[in-house]
Amino acid sequence: MKVTGTDGKEYTVEPEANLRDANLSDADLSGADLSGADLSSANLDGANLRDANLRGAKLRGADLSKANLISADLSKANLSGANLIGAKLRGADLRDANLRWASLSQTNLSSADLSGADLGGIDLEYDNLSEANLMNTNLRSAYLSGASLIGANLSQANLSKADLTDTNLSGANLSEADLRDANLSGAIWSDETVFPEGFEIPEKSGT
Repeated sequence: MKVTGTDGKEYTVEPEANLRDANLSDADLSGADLSGADLSSANLDGANLRDANLRGAKLRGADLSKANLISADLSKANLSGANLIGAKLRGADLRDANLRWASLSQTNLSSADLSGADLGGIDLEYDNLSEANLMNTNLRSAYLSGASLIGANLSQANLSKADLTDTNLSGANLSEADLRDANLSGAIWSDETVFPEGFEIPEKSGT
């Protein structure tokens, strides 16, 4: 598959492709197979990557702001330092992905699979993570203030020192999660919310 970038260059889109620094903003790459491809520092701003296969791809420092990644396979991808502000990641597969230092504010991650992913220390303020699978995910020191985690699976997740102020945890599963030193002030939960066994639940502030 050949795609002409906004810089006028022609790029070959295929598994293991070398697309470092490629300028593919607003490109239609829906359903493309880019498994194992090197897209480090590539410009994919506004690109359509819906249903694309990016399994194991190198996206370190890539610009994916406002990209459509709905139902894309990003499992085991390296997204460290990537710009995902405003990206659509609903239903995306991000299992075991490296998202360290990535920018994810204003991102829709509802129903995404982030199990085993590394989200340590990143900003997820006001993000939509409802029904997301965050089982065994590293969220240590993550900033989740105001985020929606309605119905999310956070079992065995590392939430130590995470900021969960004003977060909606209604129906969330936090069984066996590490909540040491997490800030839950103003958080909302329901009777269906499952907390770790023995965890001292703060005074309820919502329904």
